[in-house]
Amino acid sequence: ANFPHLGHSFPRCQIPEGPKASKKRSELQPKTPPPSAPSLFLPPARHRHRRRSVDLVSSPSSLCSSRARTSVIVIMIRGGRNYVSSPPVFSNDSKRLLVCAGNSVAVFSTDTGLQVASLDGHGALVTAVIVVPATSPGSKILCFCWTASLDGTIRYWDFAVPESIRTVDIKLPVHSMVIPSLFNKPVQTSEKAVLAYISVEVKDASEDKSKVLFQVRKCNLTDARLVGGAVLAETKKPEIITMSSCGELFGVRRKRKLDIWKVPSTDSGRTVLKKITLHHTKAITVMAFHPTQRILAAGDVTGRIMIWRGFGNKMFAMADGHVNGSSMIMEEENPGVRDSDDAESCTTLHWHPAQVNLLSFSSDGAYLLSGGKEGVLVVWQVDTGKKKFLPRIGSPLLHFTDSPDPSISSISCADNQIHLVQRPSMEIMKSISGIKLPYSHPEISKVMSSGASFDQNAGLVALHTESYAVQLYSLFDDRGISEVERITHSSVNAYSILVPVQVYERNHQPVDEVTIVVTYVVLSPDGYILCTSEVRLPEEGLGNLVFLKFWSSKSKAGDFSLSTIVYEPHRDAGISAIAFHPIRRMAVSSSFGGDFKIWISNNGVPMKEESQANSGWICHAAGSYKKKPMTAAAFSPDGSVLAVAAETVITLWDPDKNLLLAVIGEAITPIVTLSFVGNSDHLVSASWGLKPQLAVWSLLNLSTCWSYRLHVEAIASSPNSSSFAALILPSESAGIYDSNEKSDKTVDGLILLFDSAEPNPVAVWSVKKARGGALAFIRNQSSDQENASDQQQAAQTLLAYMNADHEYVLFDPYGKESDELNVTRWRSENSIEEAGNFGYASLYGELLPPIPSRKQTPWTVPSFPSERPWETIFSGPSHNLPPLTLLCGPFLEALLEKRTTVVQ
Repeated sequence: ANFPHLGHSFPRCQIPEGPKASKKRSELQPKTPPPSAPSLFLPPARHRHRRRSVDLVSSPSSLCSSRARTSVIVIMIRGGRNYVSSPPVFSNDSKRLLVCAGNSVAVFSTDTGLQVASLDGHGALVTAVIVVPATSPGSKILCFCWTASLDGTIRYWDFAVPESIRTVDIKLPVHSMVIPSLFNKPVQTSEKAVLAYISVEVKDASEDKSKVLFQVRKCNLTDARLVGGAVLAETKKPEIITMSSCGELFGVRRKRKLDIWKVPSTDSGRTVLKKITLHHTKAITVMAFHPTQRILAAGDVTGRIMIWRGFGNKMFAMADGHVNGSSMIMEEENPGVRDSDDAESCTTLHWHPAQVNLLSFSSDGAYLLSGGKEGVLVVWQVDTGKKKFLPRIGSPLLHFTDSPDPSISSISCADNQIHLVQRPSMEIMKSISGIKLPYSHPEISKVMSSGASFDQNAGLVALHTESYAVQLYSLFDDRGISEVERITHSSVNAYSILVPVQVYERNHQPVDEVTIVVTYVVLSPDGYILCTSEVRLPEEGLGNLVFLKFWSSKSKAGDFSLSTIVYEPHRDAGISAIAFHPIRRMAVSSSFGGDFKIWISNNGVPMKEESQANSGWICHAAGSYKKKPMTAAAFSPDGSVLAVAAETVITLWDPDKNLLLAVIGEAITPIVTLSFVGNSDHLVSASWGLKPQLAVWSLLNLSTCWSYRLHVEAIASSPNSSSFAALILPSESAGIYDSNEKSDKTVDGLILLFDSAEPNPVAVWSVKKARGGALAFIRNQSSDQENASDQQQAAQTLLAYMNADHEYVLFDPYGKESDELNVTRWRSENSIEEAGNFGYASLYGELLPPIPSRKQTPWTVPSFPSERPWETIFSGPSHNLPPLTLLCGPFLEALLEKRTTVVQ
């Protein structure tokens, strides 16, 4: 059948052309979600290419099964949001920190660092939040704020409740917003209106309708309208509007120029704003206004900081004018000539080796704070130019925010962390840890879904990040638990294979190059063991060294310590897969060099009986198959069988005795992942290449059950059912994974939910940013597993999807239809594969049916039913396959009919 979402044509399943086929395809298209639907759905087409929020899943399908299911509440948990896309803001009493987080605003407590509330209502990324300042000491308890979003609305909130009080719909995406009238007390408007200056996105009125422009415009929030003709500037990309602390001035960057406007003392909405332009020789990245004097600081891409003093003394001293036309785009004075800028002097400060991301003046204006890619906060004396440094914070700095309480400030970092610091010591008091961004490297592209490993019972995920570390993140609490950042010699015990250890840490100095890349991260089923594969990059002709490291933890807090380092575990070959035994302290690692190794700890005793958390790991066995690269590995649910993919074939092993049990058929292209499907007798595999394939194999017949030609990005199997989910990329995006398209993370895809016994998917979800995504079934911690019935077991398992930017969603894949979800059903009338012979029947043909019993007479030779021992050979557990020597004899005897002669 045709998947209209994917563009794939599936073999041997034709849909007749004509009106009937068109109707079926239309039924498969996802419906438009209702206006009240959460931001989990795909955005409207108008903003779809611009949305950067947590829009992960759209239009889940319901199960198309005849089995009755108990009605359950549809569960959806979203997380992994970006906390540093815009500067945060403190409440008037400094007890709350408001953070732009995807489609909402998260409210955190500055005392605990935990989220206490959320402002939900926007349908797209929130780009600005402004707290209404207190006009008196008694009004500090008031909690009102304005927010702007790419959904084209500006909202007014009481974040103490929290509650949305008013919505202003300007129907244009807002990328930045300032409200000078809230801070400039002398400013009065003739209409007593609240005026905001916003950066909006508009379509070009020229012939090229697809071209967009970005304008700085004035908006009357009181009347809920844009001021007609009030276009202050036009840019080719969205620019951040920066305002002075007193609300007197605001400006924007335009490559090597700065446009500065002065807010008039009396603003009628039609008042002309005076503007000056300052010029520089390099692209400007950030700007900041002095709180009390006419001093402006700007940083550029080379790390220099320009300081203009006495700017605007000529232009801003002139009387304010009024507009009579339809546009206020004023001509620049002497553009490109720095000597003609309206400023008394311009000086340069230079310490940063890379571009400056952060600039902020202290509240008294005596100091200027700057930061950049190197992760060092520099404190400059404005008058003397002397500087001092705050020790390395850990990642590139983005924003610095002061609070009404002079003893508290916040620093936003590129690793999605916000640090609350104590002034003036600049000691970090609390940290708000968001999920870390992924790290892309050619070594990682060789393996599948290596960037995330899930603890299905605890709801945790281990991620390797762009800071070259491993982060433990709670999916239910939406916060970071811990990080594995550095290695020390003292943490290696006597069981370890001691080698020179590279200490890797979050270092962003441009002179320091990355020497180690984490290519694989795997958590044990109980969450107490972490295994990482790391590659030391070549340096001066030496390098590409592979490390296999085992980490252990004594608690679920994620405080992992290094247990064992294995140097070059597979000679000079890279590691292709790592898998843990489901019950015992056993792991397997496979390599592209043609072998796999089984590792054990404390002789592989069960996890619950292990007495020491920090124990060493040794090699228990090694194996290979015809010297083929081993590309994937997985243990069966009971741990009795180890499946290892040797390029296009699947080999089944006894992990204890290291014996080859069987070899299953051959795939079209090399297999990159294997997964046993819960409590079924099936094994699912995914292949990459020119002819990608999703295949389900029968362990009873040792053959293919069904397959699709699909590019699978990730696979997850339900632990307590026969279901599995596959993350699929569309045909136009699939292909060889090391192509240039690998870097495109914006490709949308599908999640297909299958029952392993049936080729037709039982549910389909559309997802965003599917390339590089991950899937996992997570136990619902809020459910009562002991009192649940068999029909409720599946409903107590949530499906987790994490996209390429580490945004994730947890939802109930078995939930019934509800008003919150717009459901489309999957319909299929034909099977995907024709019936055929499998296993031994494909070699020797079908067995003859048993001879029917007949009544014995003296004149006939009676026939006794043949013994059929093959019916009992497979009566045990599905994974305990008998050896060939045991199967051969009974099978050949079964082909011969035993007869006895009756003598009269």
